[in-house]
Amino acid sequence: MDLDKIVRNFKEKLKEVEKELSDPSVISDSDRLKELSKEHSRLKTISQIYNDLKSKEEEIDGWKELLESASEDESEEIKQTIDSLKRERKKLEMDLKLLLVPDRNSDRNTIVEIRAGAGGEEAALFAGDLFKMYTRFAENRGWKVELINSNETDLGGFKEVVFHIKGKEAYTIMKYESGVHRVQRVPETESGGRIHTSTATVAVLPEATEVDVEIDPGDLRIDTYRASGAGGQHVNKTDSAVRIVHNPTGIVVAVQSERSQHQNKQKAMNFLRAKLYDKKVREQDEKLSNRRKTQIGTGDRSEKIRTYNFPQNRITDHRINFTTHRLEDVLNGELDEIIESITEEELKLKLQELLKEVNN
Repeated sequence: MDLDKIVRNFKEKLKEVEKELSDPSVISDSDRLKELSKEHSRLKTISQIYNDLKSKEEEIDGWKELLESASEDESEEIKQTIDSLKRERKKLEMDLKLLLVPDRNSDRNTIVEIRAGAGGEEAALFAGDLFKMYTRFAENRGWKVELINSNETDLGGFKEVVFHIKGKEAYTIMKYESGVHRVQRVPETESGGRIHTSTATVAVLPEATEVDVEIDPGDLRIDTYRASGAGGQHVNKTDSAVRIVHNPTGIVVAVQSERSQHQNKQKAMNFLRAKLYDKKVREQDEKLSNRRKTQIGTGDRSEKIRTYNFPQNRITDHRINFTTHRLEDVLNGELDEIIESITEEELKLKLQELLKEVNN
């Protein structure tokens, strides 16, 4: 990847932005000034990180030269230094790539919806496993998880579970989890020892604000009902649960996690707003001819993205042909290796498109 050529192009843009910022007509236009100042900050950071990256590469080359003439005692210490510098270089390179192709929703929290698919009770148990996996992953990152709604089964699985994740870059990091997850294992409910295949669908939505999506109250049908738990038993004696139907789109959301009807309604509106914003963004993206070339698995919700094979202790992400035999670790929330591999592949595709634009 010719990062040098791409960054040179961005440095030229930086000069243009700096020139425009000195224009008196821009200074008097607060909206334009704010927009240009934000872009100037990004371009300036790109230039600085690129310079740091080049310095780091020169430092590595210097230590490699020393290694050639080093004694046996010195060699091990120099190798450790080089390895450390390479890790620093990799981080700088990733930071640079993320700035070159920014995610419009990078600063947003996320709402995650998991639904049991084919496989009956086993699919519901798998949905529960995914919920635990994401909860632990979020905790490892210091994110806050808040339950929005759940429909639990008698065996502790979920027909559906919806939750809010609040934390730095939550949506950007989680977005690649959208799609169909497949599990292959002997179900707890199966006495014959046969391997079953079940599925669960994950939807990762960027949190939206009232500015992003304006909802006309006249477009809504709001119903209240009694919240119920696993097996259908009532867990609340008042009509605190809330269901909202958005008539123009047919989108339905339901929330019963709180005892207060007002709190459930607020959560339901946030969930609806996220769904409507996600729909708007997808429709905009579909108009771009290069969408499929530059995005990995964040479009079609029916796309099978990953298989969890218990007999072989194997997880395979089908989008990038990534396989690991650390199934138990991943289900305990250690998703970093998979997500980093997907992120790197997506950035590679986006940067290829960016280089084509630069060359044209």
